[in-house]
Amino acid sequence: MYLLQVFVLQALWVSWCHATQHYPASWGHYDVCKSQVYAEDRLAWHYMACQPEATDMTKYLTVSLDPPNITCGDPPEMYCALENPYMCNNECDADTEELAHPPELMFDSEGRNPTTFWQSTSWKKYPKPLQVNITLSWNKTIELTDDIVLTFESGRPEQLVLEKSLDYGRTWQPYQFYASDCLDAFTMEPKAVHQLTPSTMLEIICTEAYSTGYVWKYDKTVRFEIKDRFALLAGPRLHNMASLYGQLDTTKNLRDFFTLTDLRIRLLRPATGATMVDENNLSRYFYAISDIKVQGRCKCNLHANSCVFDKGKLGCECEHNTTGPDCARCKRHYQGRAWSMGSYLPIPKGTANICDVKIALSTYSFSRLLKPRVCDNVLLRCQNGGVCHHHQRCQCLAGFGGVLCETAQCQGDSCEDLQSSQLSLHPLLLTLKLFLTLSLLLVTL
Repeated sequence: MYLLQVFVLQALWVSWCHATQHYPASWGHYDVCKSQVYAEDRLAWHYMACQPEATDMTKYLTVSLDPPNITCGDPPEMYCALENPYMCNNECDADTEELAHPPELMFDSEGRNPTTFWQSTSWKKYPKPLQVNITLSWNKTIELTDDIVLTFESGRPEQLVLEKSLDYGRTWQPYQFYASDCLDAFTMEPKAVHQLTPSTMLEIICTEAYSTGYVWKYDKTVRFEIKDRFALLAGPRLHNMASLYGQLDTTKNLRDFFTLTDLRIRLLRPATGATMVDENNLSRYFYAISDIKVQGRCKCNLHANSCVFDKGKLGCECEHNTTGPDCARCKRHYQGRAWSMGSYLPIPKGTANICDVKIALSTYSFSRLLKPRVCDNVLLRCQNGGVCHHHQRCQCLAGFGGVLCETAQCQGDSCEDLQSSQLSLHPLLLTLKLFLTLSLLLVTL
């Protein structure tokens, strides 16, 4: 009987684990940039593609709101509950710490009692739209590795757009639309991520799954499903990462889809809980966010396995002779070939695509590499009084020729006269050659 209970408990434990761990915590490591190996009886470096580990990226962001005075509490204001318009005992006062709801409370530690949250002013200017832009900036390119999760303390907005920027907020593009009625709000047919296919996984959709007006126990979050999109290529529970990595390397725009420098949450219409707004009790309508989760890593183009936060700024600790905040260029003197990002393939170590040493050559040095050294005033002397010219040819005296002036260009008695004249000049020539040799040695030193 005891053994039977053990087997039943074990089976229940396994089932619970499978049910609660839909995806692994991380979708890839590549945590080593280089290792030492033996090659030809000596130690050498073997380089691999590498990237920082995923982490909570909200620790490194700055947040801004537009309009800047949209946070509640100045002046103090009383709020009513959405589900009960007669319960109006919530006060917001920016000058009282326990009643203030500044933007930084969207990123503090959760689990406090009472819950901490940012809150907007109420919809007291109805019918003018109550709209807020919340911009999260990293001043660094990052890659998303998990779902973006917004947790609302009030009702979830009836209309919301999530946008991203790849150029530090200069231009924006939509990530996903959210609405209680997609056709009415954005003239888009509603769609869920599980309806996408590998060929349409980059499609921008509008979903109605996160726009319920009332606050229910499990209906506080709004998600942008990163891992469900990964799963379109990597399979359930991301068991086939090789497929995802291969597509990230070869499919145009796929890597950029999960890359950003800034994230913008555009709150366009608060939860109303009904088709009509109660104009007699506008303090029911507002936005309140208790938590924002953004899991990701610094984008280092697979050339670094660590990213440091120094003086308020993120930067990759680049390897592979690369440099820059994203390791997106070769170091000086390592530009022997064009820079290239690392590759995830072949799995599991990838290809580093390191920057090669650039050989800086002057015109003279380059010509030396292209042409062999014919002569040298120190080692390969030109014969018969010849003088070496730029290491490429001997300047011969009259009556001599050949590569090293080794051939006499005379006949009969004239050769004897030439040789006797060379003998008389011999001491002078030796002195001249010695002078040239010492000059070259001094230049070399």
